[in-house]
Amino acid sequence: MNELISIAPVSPLRQRLIDDMNMRHFGRETQRNYIRDVGRFATFLGRPPDTATAEDLRRFQVEQREAGVPVPTMNSVVSALRFFFTQTLDRPDLARRLVRVSHPRKLPVVLSRDEVTRLLNATTCLKHQAALSVAYGAGLRVAEVSMLKVRDIDSERMLLRVERGKGGQYRNAMLPADLLKLLRQWWKLGHEQGVMHRDGWLFPGQHYLKPISTRQLYRVVVEAAQSAEIAKRVGPHTLRHSFATHLLEDGIDIRIIQALLGHAKLENTAFYTRVATRTVRAVTSPLDKLGLFLPEPEAPSG
Repeated sequence: MNELISIAPVSPLRQRLIDDMNMRHFGRETQRNYIRDVGRFATFLGRPPDTATAEDLRRFQVEQREAGVPVPTMNSVVSALRFFFTQTLDRPDLARRLVRVSHPRKLPVVLSRDEVTRLLNATTCLKHQAALSVAYGAGLRVAEVSMLKVRDIDSERMLLRVERGKGGQYRNAMLPADLLKLLRQWWKLGHEQGVMHRDGWLFPGQHYLKPISTRQLYRVVVEAAQSAEIAKRVGPHTLRHSFATHLLEDGIDIRIIQALLGHAKLENTAFYTRVATRTVRAVTSPLDKLGLFLPEPEAPSG
Protein backbone atom coordinates (compact mmCIF):
# COMPACT_ATOMS: atom_id res chain seq x y z
CA MET A 1 0.00 0.00 0.00
CA ASN A 2 3.01 2.30 0.24
CA GLU A 3 2.78 3.11 -3.47
CA LEU A 4 -0.69 4.61 -2.87
CA ILE A 5 0.68 7.28 -0.57
CA SER A 6 4.23 7.89 -1.76
CA ILE A 7 3.44 10.84 -4.04
CA ALA A 8 2.77 13.38 -1.27
CA PRO A 9 3.11 13.58 2.53
CA VAL A 10 0.32 11.74 4.29
CA SER A 11 -1.83 13.53 6.85
CA PRO A 12 -2.32 11.80 10.22
CA LEU A 13 -6.03 11.38 9.42
CA ARG A 14 -5.37 9.65 6.11
CA GLN A 15 -2.76 7.43 7.76
CA ARG A 16 -5.33 6.40 10.37
CA LEU A 17 -7.72 5.45 7.57
CA ILE A 18 -4.99 3.42 5.84
CA ASP A 19 -4.06 1.69 9.11
CA ASP A 20 -7.71 0.80 9.75
CA MET A 21 -8.01 -0.72 6.29
CA ASN A 22 -4.76 -2.65 6.65
CA MET A 23 -5.91 -4.09 9.97
CA ARG A 24 -8.94 -5.51 8.16
CA HIS A 25 -6.86 -6.84 5.27
CA PHE A 26 -8.58 -4.69 2.66
CA GLY A 27 -7.26 -5.30 -0.86
CA ARG A 28 -5.20 -2.75 -2.75
CA GLU A 29 -8.05 -1.78 -5.06
CA THR A 30 -10.47 -1.31 -2.16
CA GLN A 31 -7.98 0.85 -0.28
CA ARG A 32 -7.32 2.97 -3.34
CA ASN A 33 -11.06 3.45 -3.91
CA TYR A 34 -11.77 4.35 -0.27
CA ILE A 35 -8.97 6.92 -0.18
CA ARG A 36 -10.24 8.43 -3.43
CA ASP A 37 -13.86 8.59 -2.24
CA VAL A 38 -13.06 10.11 1.15
CA GLY A 39 -10.88 12.60 -0.72
CA ARG A 40 -13.82 13.46 -2.99
CA PHE A 41 -15.91 14.32 0.06
CA ALA A 42 -13.05 16.37 1.58
CA THR A 43 -12.76 18.36 -1.68
CA PHE A 44 -16.48 19.08 -1.59
CA LEU A 45 -16.22 20.10 2.06
CA GLY A 46 -13.21 22.36 1.63
CA ARG A 47 -11.84 21.38 5.02
CA PRO A 48 -10.76 18.18 6.84
CA PRO A 49 -13.49 15.50 6.65
CA ASP A 50 -13.35 14.85 10.40
CA THR A 51 -15.04 18.25 10.88
CA ALA A 52 -18.10 17.23 8.82
CA THR A 53 -21.63 17.58 10.17
CA ALA A 54 -24.81 15.72 9.34
CA GLU A 55 -25.90 18.68 7.21
CA ASP A 56 -22.61 18.50 5.27
CA LEU A 57 -23.31 14.87 4.41
CA ARG A 58 -26.85 15.68 3.30
CA ARG A 59 -25.66 18.51 1.04
CA PHE A 60 -22.92 16.30 -0.42
CA GLN A 61 -25.35 13.53 -1.36
CA VAL A 62 -27.86 15.99 -2.83
CA GLU A 63 -25.12 17.57 -4.95
CA GLN A 64 -23.92 14.14 -6.13
CA ARG A 65 -27.42 13.23 -7.26
CA GLU A 66 -28.02 16.57 -9.00
CA ALA A 67 -24.65 16.28 -10.77
CA GLY A 68 -25.81 12.99 -12.30
CA VAL A 69 -23.27 10.77 -10.56
CA PRO A 70 -24.15 7.13 -11.43
CA VAL A 71 -25.89 5.19 -8.66
CA PRO A 72 -23.16 2.50 -8.33
CA THR A 73 -20.56 5.27 -7.90
CA MET A 74 -22.69 7.01 -5.27
CA ASN A 75 -23.10 3.77 -3.36
CA SER A 76 -19.34 3.12 -3.50
CA VAL A 77 -18.74 6.55 -1.97
CA VAL A 78 -21.30 5.77 0.74
CA SER A 79 -19.44 2.53 1.60
CA ALA A 80 -16.14 4.40 1.88
CA LEU A 81 -17.58 7.19 4.03
CA ARG A 82 -19.43 4.74 6.29
CA PHE A 83 -16.18 2.94 6.98
CA PHE A 84 -14.38 6.24 7.54
CA PHE A 85 -16.92 7.64 9.98
CA THR A 86 -17.61 4.35 11.78
CA GLN A 87 -14.11 2.86 12.08
CA THR A 88 -11.63 5.72 11.72
CA LEU A 89 -13.56 8.51 13.49
CA ASP A 90 -15.88 6.42 15.70
CA ARG A 91 -18.83 8.56 14.57
CA PRO A 92 -21.58 6.03 13.75
CA ASP A 93 -24.11 8.83 14.16
CA LEU A 94 -22.77 10.41 10.97
CA ALA A 95 -22.52 7.08 9.16
CA ARG A 96 -26.26 6.59 9.69
CA ARG A 97 -26.89 9.78 7.71
CA LEU A 98 -25.49 8.21 4.55
CA VAL A 99 -28.09 6.77 2.20
CA ARG A 100 -27.54 3.94 -0.25
CA VAL A 101 -29.62 4.18 -3.41
CA SER A 102 -31.29 1.05 -4.72
CA HIS A 103 -30.98 0.35 -8.42
CA PRO A 104 -31.83 -2.58 -10.66
CA ARG A 105 -28.90 -4.92 -11.09
CA LYS A 106 -27.97 -5.60 -14.69
CA LEU A 107 -27.72 -9.16 -15.89
CA PRO A 108 -24.07 -10.17 -16.23
CA VAL A 109 -22.56 -10.93 -19.60
CA VAL A 110 -21.92 -14.67 -19.87
CA LEU A 111 -19.90 -16.46 -22.53
CA SER A 112 -20.91 -19.77 -24.01
CA ARG A 113 -18.50 -22.67 -23.54
CA ASP A 114 -17.47 -22.35 -27.18
CA GLU A 115 -16.74 -18.64 -26.69
CA VAL A 116 -14.62 -19.35 -23.61
CA THR A 117 -12.61 -21.88 -25.63
CA ARG A 118 -12.09 -19.40 -28.45
CA LEU A 119 -11.08 -16.63 -26.05
CA LEU A 120 -8.52 -18.74 -24.20
CA ASN A 121 -7.05 -19.97 -27.48
CA ALA A 122 -6.79 -16.38 -28.73
CA THR A 123 -4.33 -15.29 -26.02
CA THR A 124 -0.87 -14.41 -27.28
CA CYS A 125 1.31 -16.19 -24.71
CA LEU A 126 1.22 -19.03 -22.21
CA LYS A 127 1.21 -16.69 -19.18
CA HIS A 128 -1.90 -14.88 -20.37
CA GLN A 129 -3.66 -18.11 -21.28
CA ALA A 130 -2.88 -19.55 -17.84
CA ALA A 131 -4.06 -16.40 -16.03
CA LEU A 132 -7.39 -16.28 -17.88
CA SER A 133 -7.81 -20.03 -17.41
CA VAL A 134 -7.49 -19.51 -13.65
CA ALA A 135 -10.16 -16.80 -13.77
CA TYR A 136 -12.56 -19.17 -15.58
CA GLY A 137 -11.46 -22.55 -14.23
CA ALA A 138 -11.48 -21.48 -10.56
CA GLY A 139 -13.94 -18.57 -10.76
CA LEU A 140 -11.53 -16.02 -9.27
CA ARG A 141 -11.86 -12.25 -9.28
CA VAL A 142 -9.26 -10.41 -11.35
CA ALA A 143 -7.51 -9.05 -8.23
CA GLU A 144 -7.36 -12.59 -6.81
CA VAL A 145 -5.73 -13.88 -10.00
CA SER A 146 -3.20 -11.05 -9.89
CA MET A 147 -2.20 -11.73 -6.27
CA LEU A 148 -1.73 -15.51 -6.54
CA LYS A 149 1.67 -16.85 -5.60
CA VAL A 150 3.30 -20.10 -6.69
CA ARG A 151 2.94 -21.52 -3.19
CA ASP A 152 -0.83 -20.98 -3.35
CA ILE A 153 -1.12 -24.01 -5.65
CA ASP A 154 -1.95 -27.09 -3.56
CA SER A 155 -1.63 -29.92 -6.07
CA GLU A 156 -2.13 -32.63 -3.43
CA ARG A 157 -5.56 -31.35 -2.40
CA MET A 158 -6.27 -29.86 -5.85
CA LEU A 159 -6.95 -26.42 -4.40
CA LEU A 160 -5.92 -22.83 -4.97
CA ARG A 161 -5.43 -20.83 -1.77
CA VAL A 162 -6.92 -17.36 -2.10
CA GLU A 163 -5.26 -15.43 0.71
CA ARG A 164 -6.78 -12.01 0.17
CA GLY A 165 -10.20 -12.26 -1.41
CA LYS A 166 -12.85 -9.56 -1.29
CA GLY A 167 -13.01 -8.03 2.19
CA GLY A 168 -9.72 -9.67 3.13
CA GLN A 169 -11.33 -13.10 3.34
CA TYR A 170 -9.32 -16.31 2.96
CA ARG A 171 -10.77 -19.27 1.08
CA ASN A 172 -9.96 -22.31 -1.03
CA ALA A 173 -10.85 -22.33 -4.72
CA MET A 174 -11.03 -25.40 -6.92
CA LEU A 175 -8.05 -26.48 -9.02
CA PRO A 176 -9.22 -28.51 -12.04
CA ALA A 177 -6.84 -31.19 -13.33
CA ASP A 178 -6.48 -29.56 -16.76
CA LEU A 179 -5.73 -26.21 -15.13
CA LEU A 180 -3.00 -27.81 -13.02
CA LYS A 181 -1.42 -29.21 -16.21
CA LEU A 182 -1.48 -25.75 -17.80
CA LEU A 183 0.01 -24.11 -14.70
CA ARG A 184 2.82 -26.68 -14.66
CA GLN A 185 3.59 -25.82 -18.28
CA TRP A 186 3.68 -22.15 -17.35
CA TRP A 187 5.89 -22.85 -14.33
CA LYS A 188 8.39 -24.73 -16.50
CA LEU A 189 8.53 -21.95 -19.10
CA GLY A 190 8.53 -19.10 -16.56
CA HIS A 191 11.24 -20.79 -14.50
CA GLU A 192 13.40 -21.23 -17.61
CA GLN A 193 12.89 -17.53 -18.42
CA GLY A 194 13.95 -16.58 -14.88
CA VAL A 195 10.69 -14.77 -14.06
CA MET A 196 9.12 -17.40 -11.79
CA HIS A 197 10.38 -18.49 -8.38
CA ARG A 198 8.95 -20.81 -5.77
CA ASP A 199 8.27 -17.94 -3.37
CA GLY A 200 7.26 -15.52 -6.10
CA TRP A 201 4.14 -14.46 -7.97
CA LEU A 202 2.29 -16.97 -10.08
CA PHE A 203 1.84 -14.30 -12.76
CA PRO A 204 4.67 -11.78 -12.49
CA GLY A 205 4.34 -8.34 -14.02
CA GLN A 206 6.94 -6.53 -16.12
CA HIS A 207 9.31 -6.99 -13.20
CA TYR A 208 9.25 -10.42 -11.59
CA LEU A 209 9.11 -8.93 -8.08
CA LYS A 210 5.69 -7.38 -8.80
CA PRO A 211 2.48 -9.19 -9.79
CA ILE A 212 0.72 -8.59 -13.09
CA SER A 213 -1.64 -5.64 -12.74
CA THR A 214 -5.42 -5.96 -12.94
CA ARG A 215 -5.35 -3.34 -15.70
CA GLN A 216 -3.03 -5.52 -17.77
CA LEU A 217 -5.29 -8.54 -17.26
CA TYR A 218 -8.25 -6.47 -18.42
CA ARG A 219 -6.37 -5.54 -21.61
CA VAL A 220 -5.47 -9.19 -22.18
CA VAL A 221 -9.12 -10.25 -21.99
CA VAL A 222 -10.33 -7.46 -24.27
CA GLU A 223 -7.68 -8.15 -26.90
CA ALA A 224 -8.29 -11.91 -26.80
CA ALA A 225 -12.04 -11.37 -27.21
CA GLN A 226 -11.41 -9.15 -30.22
CA SER A 227 -9.10 -11.73 -31.77
CA ALA A 228 -11.69 -14.44 -31.13
CA GLU A 229 -14.35 -12.25 -32.80
CA ILE A 230 -16.55 -12.22 -29.70
CA ALA A 231 -18.95 -9.31 -30.02
CA LYS A 232 -19.99 -9.26 -26.35
CA ARG A 233 -18.53 -6.70 -23.96
CA VAL A 234 -15.98 -8.85 -22.13
CA GLY A 235 -13.78 -8.22 -19.11
CA PRO A 236 -11.98 -10.45 -16.58
CA HIS A 237 -15.13 -10.68 -14.42
CA THR A 238 -16.99 -12.14 -17.41
CA LEU A 239 -14.96 -15.32 -16.95
CA ARG A 240 -16.03 -15.52 -13.29
CA HIS A 241 -19.66 -14.98 -14.32
CA SER A 242 -19.32 -17.72 -16.92
CA PHE A 243 -17.75 -20.12 -14.39
CA ALA A 244 -20.69 -19.73 -11.99
CA THR A 245 -23.34 -19.94 -14.71
CA HIS A 246 -21.86 -23.04 -16.32
CA LEU A 247 -21.65 -24.81 -12.95
CA LEU A 248 -25.27 -23.95 -12.26
CA GLU A 249 -26.30 -25.29 -15.66
CA ASP A 250 -24.43 -28.52 -14.88
CA GLY A 251 -26.62 -29.02 -11.81
CA ILE A 252 -24.08 -28.11 -9.12
CA ASP A 253 -25.76 -27.14 -5.85
CA ILE A 254 -25.98 -23.38 -5.53
CA ARG A 255 -24.50 -23.39 -2.00
CA ILE A 256 -21.40 -25.16 -3.31
CA ILE A 257 -21.08 -22.49 -6.00
CA GLN A 258 -21.49 -19.84 -3.29
CA ALA A 259 -18.54 -21.31 -1.38
CA LEU A 260 -16.39 -21.57 -4.51
CA LEU A 261 -17.07 -17.94 -5.41
CA GLY A 262 -16.51 -16.70 -1.86
CA HIS A 263 -19.91 -14.99 -1.72
CA ALA A 264 -21.00 -13.93 1.75
CA LYS A 265 -24.67 -13.89 0.73
CA LEU A 266 -26.53 -16.63 -1.13
CA GLU A 267 -28.60 -14.01 -2.96
CA ASN A 268 -25.49 -12.89 -4.83
CA THR A 269 -24.97 -16.43 -6.14
CA ALA A 270 -28.66 -16.96 -6.85
CA PHE A 271 -28.49 -14.04 -9.28
CA TYR A 272 -26.88 -16.40 -11.80
CA THR A 273 -30.13 -18.35 -12.10
CA ARG A 274 -31.34 -15.49 -14.28
CA VAL A 275 -28.74 -16.18 -16.94
CA ALA A 276 -28.48 -19.98 -16.71
CA THR A 277 -30.32 -20.62 -19.97
CA ARG A 278 -29.55 -24.34 -20.11
CA THR A 279 -31.24 -24.76 -16.73
CA VAL A 280 -34.33 -22.97 -17.98
CA ARG A 281 -34.49 -25.11 -21.12
CA ALA A 282 -34.25 -28.28 -19.03
CA VAL A 283 -37.46 -27.47 -17.15
CA THR A 284 -40.74 -28.86 -18.48
CA SER A 285 -43.57 -26.36 -18.23
CA PRO A 286 -46.74 -27.59 -16.50
CA LEU A 287 -48.59 -26.46 -19.64
CA ASP A 288 -46.75 -29.05 -21.70
CA LYS A 289 -47.85 -31.78 -19.25
CA LEU A 290 -51.52 -30.99 -19.82
CA GLY A 291 -51.35 -32.28 -23.38
CA LEU A 292 -53.81 -29.68 -24.64
CA PHE A 293 -52.06 -28.91 -27.87
CA LEU A 294 -51.29 -32.26 -29.41
CA PRO A 295 -49.92 -32.32 -32.93
CA GLU A 296 -52.58 -32.70 -35.60
CA PRO A 297 -52.75 -36.17 -37.12
CA GLU A 298 -51.18 -36.47 -40.53
CA ALA A 299 -53.54 -36.82 -43.46
CA PRO A 300 -53.65 -40.39 -44.86
CA SER A 301 -51.46 -40.77 -47.89
CA GLY A 302 -52.87 -41.83 -51.24
